[in-house]
Amino acid sequence: MKKLMALLMAVAMMVSVVGALADVDAAAVADQPEFQVMNLGNYEYGKDYESLYDYCGKDITIADVREDEETGFGYITVDGVEHELGLDFLTMAMVFNTTPAGEYETEDDVYAAWWRLYITRWNYLLPEVPLYSNEYYDLYNAQIKGVQEHPTNPFWNPASALIDWSSEKADNSIILGSSTELSGQFRVPAFGKSSPGSSDNDVANLVTGLETVSTTKEGGYEWNDTVVKAHEETFNEDGSLTYTITIYDDLKLSDGSAVNAKNYLAATMAGATPVYTEAASRESSFRTVKGWLGEYQLYTGPGSEAGTKVFSGLRLLDDYTFSVTIPAEFANYFYKITYGGFSAEPVAAYLGEGVDIFDDGEGCYLSDEFYAKDEEGKYIQAAAIRKLCTDTSAENYAAYPWSGPYYVVSFDNTDSTATLKLNPYFKGNYEGATPHIETIIYRRAVSATQIEDFKAGGLDVIAAITGGADTDNALKLADESNGAYVYTHYSRAGYGKLGFRADYGPAQFTSVRQAIALCMDRPRFAKDFTGGYGGVVNGPYYTGSWMYKAAVEQGMELDDYATSADDAIAVLVEDGWVYNADGTDYSGEGVRYKAIPADAINENDKNYKSVDGAYKTEFVNGVYLMPLVINWYGTADNEFTDLLQTGFRQNANIAKAGMVVYNTIGDFAPMLDELYQQAAYGYYSGSPMYCAVNFATGFNSAAYDYSYNMTVDPSMYDDYSSYYIKDYADIMWLNAEAE
Repeated sequence: MKKLMALLMAVAMMVSVVGALADVDAAAVADQPEFQVMNLGNYEYGKDYESLYDYCGKDITIADVREDEETGFGYITVDGVEHELGLDFLTMAMVFNTTPAGEYETEDDVYAAWWRLYITRWNYLLPEVPLYSNEYYDLYNAQIKGVQEHPTNPFWNPASALIDWSSEKADNSIILGSSTELSGQFRVPAFGKSSPGSSDNDVANLVTGLETVSTTKEGGYEWNDTVVKAHEETFNEDGSLTYTITIYDDLKLSDGSAVNAKNYLAATMAGATPVYTEAASRESSFRTVKGWLGEYQLYTGPGSEAGTKVFSGLRLLDDYTFSVTIPAEFANYFYKITYGGFSAEPVAAYLGEGVDIFDDGEGCYLSDEFYAKDEEGKYIQAAAIRKLCTDTSAENYAAYPWSGPYYVVSFDNTDSTATLKLNPYFKGNYEGATPHIETIIYRRAVSATQIEDFKAGGLDVIAAITGGADTDNALKLADESNGAYVYTHYSRAGYGKLGFRADYGPAQFTSVRQAIALCMDRPRFAKDFTGGYGGVVNGPYYTGSWMYKAAVEQGMELDDYATSADDAIAVLVEDGWVYNADGTDYSGEGVRYKAIPADAINENDKNYKSVDGAYKTEFVNGVYLMPLVINWYGTADNEFTDLLQTGFRQNANIAKAGMVVYNTIGDFAPMLDELYQQAAYGYYSGSPMYCAVNFATGFNSAAYDYSYNMTVDPSMYDDYSSYYIKDYADIMWLNAEAE
């Protein structure tokens, strides 16, 4: 807590708690950093302000950073002025500024240092409150062999690991269960969607392969030597980066057809065009490939007055060699190896019969037939691509071959079951492993009945079992099975959380988010929810990740927000939550209020009120008073939501701190609409109400990259924001009058 209070004291211009509202210095109130952020809507980005990273970030190295020993925050000096580093700056620098400098000798060392500064900053601003990080157990039918020698982990689930397993079942099969519904959209799970289901992704990973860059079991990336014969990385004179890739000449798709360089270019060439945009009803961004932005993506077909049909960043060099060029602004990306990642796809599936890829020396382009339109002016190939990606019939699956270790035979929408068969032509994964199991059945598993289904032979694997009762039952079943069932386990790379709309209502203030964490007993909550099979973390990380271990070795220290109502009150008082609804000094009972200047508050916050209308923002003596009321939306039929009723809403510390929590229970999609404050799923009313939600997040991607997700650029904010947080340290004022 000492560190937290030191950080709070470092925040400039906090409200005095002496006297009534009439004595408040409005100018001093308005100078609070978070009020400056609230006021950004009155100013123009690029004219009055911009992000500190946009202003100078590209030229900063880790050696330019001064670290505060007390807080762990990072600072840089620009034009003689020292600036604190915010979330946007740190997430950008973490992946684009990893050139070794100072005491840091490798790119990994630099990345870990930026990551440590980011996690430390995040731990202070607390855009969400992690509440439990659980242990996962995978339960297996012992007829599936190899699971002990080739176990799963957060980066390598059963759908990835089974390539090393075998089946002693009579039909040489394995039945995988998942609690997530399958849609049958397996060739491109993200087609036309904002977020594909994890089960669809699992099947897609089984049927898509021969990739040039692979995700490894350890959660990293490496060149796939089974596929790639040679690769070359070249930094060009203009700062751009080119990967030249040569594949082996013995690769085949699931129908035995030969694979060449065009198979690796077809999906990208199609996906970067208006044809694909029409097919998916959304634009696919290829801004990291040279020649897409403003050129290739604008070309609409023969006679087009805009753009060019030549995609200069992609080259077809010979039958088995191709290249991709990345603009200079993206070339120093920490995960730049992923730019060289392509998978083999059937050419005609994406381009249409008779359409070919050409390269006359300036870049790849497609036959004009690809851009052909029907009588209504619609792209003919757009309809074909839409059918390819969304039709779940066996005929559509069989129309074009697959490149992975398996291919799709059928999908039954009535019981959400997919059937896959072994691809005899698959050459192997990045380790050279080839599959042995003949048939994969991937089906929906209902958590309430999955153990009984498993015992009856309806499932061979139940993955990611968690929670006290479910875990106890699974372990007991295995231990008493006389060897018929086995299990493995690993720590989750992620956590359940109380999340916030961190730009709206009381939750937009750091003090409130910190106070909520201080009021809750997070270790006890984690123990109660996981039944002892889990714990709690203090930031967005997985303790088994390499960067976490490196950051700890570099000295990272985080606040654990030990439970204390008194500390919560101190945090709130320090930030000016010191009034009653009428503007008098807080009496010590009921709900606290905070003064907000009239020229800083927006309409949504002016209208902020509790769900029942009992508390609302008041206008008193020329300033607005916001109530310390949290409207929380919880998802239905959820043990996590149930436990939050006592751990959060009815928590005695919450009441003691002068806070009230209101709760609404509903479905997941409406909750997301409330979080997004837009009708992404058709439920948002247009008037925001909720500033807190509960769900979970994971860190099991091989790339830990939040660049652009903490942006203060309004042109990207709504589409990219992870927490809807604007870190005041990221604001670089360009106009003295605006500041």
